[in-house]
Amino acid sequence: MRRQILSVLHVAAILLATAAPSLRATPKTYFPPPDSEGGWRDLTDPAQIRQLAGMDAERLERAYQLTERSSKNGGLLVVRHGYLVLEKYFGRASRNANPDMASTGKAFTSIACGIMLHEFKDKIPDGLDTLVFTDQYLPEALPLDDPRRADITLGQLLCMTAGYNGEGGAPVGIIMGKATPLKPSSGQDIRDLDQSSLKVPLWTHPGGGYAYSSAAPHIASMVLRRVTGMELKDYIGRRLGEPMGWGAWDYCLRRGDFVMPHANGAGSIALHATDALRFGYCLLQDGKWEDRQLVPADYIALCRQPSPYNPHAPFSLQFEHNADGHVAGAPRDAFYKSGAGGFGLFVVPSLDLVIYKLGGGNGQYDPSLTGLPQPDPKTDRDDWKPLPATPFFEGSQTGDDGLRHVLELVTAAVVD
Repeated sequence: MRRQILSVLHVAAILLATAAPSLRATPKTYFPPPDSEGGWRDLTDPAQIRQLAGMDAERLERAYQLTERSSKNGGLLVVRHGYLVLEKYFGRASRNANPDMASTGKAFTSIACGIMLHEFKDKIPDGLDTLVFTDQYLPEALPLDDPRRADITLGQLLCMTAGYNGEGGAPVGIIMGKATPLKPSSGQDIRDLDQSSLKVPLWTHPGGGYAYSSAAPHIASMVLRRVTGMELKDYIGRRLGEPMGWGAWDYCLRRGDFVMPHANGAGSIALHATDALRFGYCLLQDGKWEDRQLVPADYIALCRQPSPYNPHAPFSLQFEHNADGHVAGAPRDAFYKSGAGGFGLFVVPSLDLVIYKLGGGNGQYDPSLTGLPQPDPKTDRDDWKPLPATPFFEGSQTGDDGLRHVLELVTAAVVD
């Protein structure tokens, strides 16, 4: 009997050794070292890009060509299966530039809040349901100038359904998918960021509709400041930047002779392009980085699906999600955050894919915004202007439509 058992075990060992790779132990997930230690593994040969990353290099080039038509400065980086298969820049953009990523920074605020809710659960036990306009979380907001603010939850702030008036010259509110014009109102004042954000008027009761208002995520960052006892920048640096090995980065705190006392939770983070990819790659890995769970996986899951805090539009916890298929050429599990000037960070879990698109005007690459040393910029596109569309040419696709088209073209490059 003992010989028979050993014989069976021997046969099993041979079968396991010769089995298809999918039947063997799952290989350890790849994580890139810091750029100072070699950085991302990359592929440049089209045959290797197809074989190892399952992507078509020619189709990736088409996505880059569209990127060049979308903004004065920019670039496109694509990571699939842990391989950097495309990294190209134009204008003032480069790997080590620190441009103002505008509203792309809202995604970092959200993820920081997700970490906070897990780390400081005893201080904020109601999580996203927390009513934040209280002496415990926002004493600087008291007394309330509008009694409806007392009903605002953290989840509504992060889904932009707290009722805050939308921004821009022609703000829009959305109620269950139906858009309604709003009256313009004063927004954030960088010289009094906290109070100006708190005082933005409400256009509806909390939860009553969606409007894109930068005041809301900044107020969420004020709650984070109170709960953690740390500045947003320091908290992000400690919980995300250091474990991932980011290079030089900062927020764009310097505006002429004025230095903002706090980072704007609504945006203006400034990372190296390959570090923005690291952030997206961490989200792709459900919040893990090597052997550490940096971000709660359940919070990331909430970011990429319809939220009970926002039944009005496909926007969850500062991320646009594609669960309704409004980006027709992308998988429905894609989620991303855009930023003014043509910035966008995309994560597509079903395709094991991360995309970072840079954009921006010349001012977004001004080194005085961060005070960080910057590479010598190329100025060959400083006078670039968007080209109009013609019957046979789609023109320069700027804004969110151009971003979504880049997402579609990159996903179309997947061939496995």
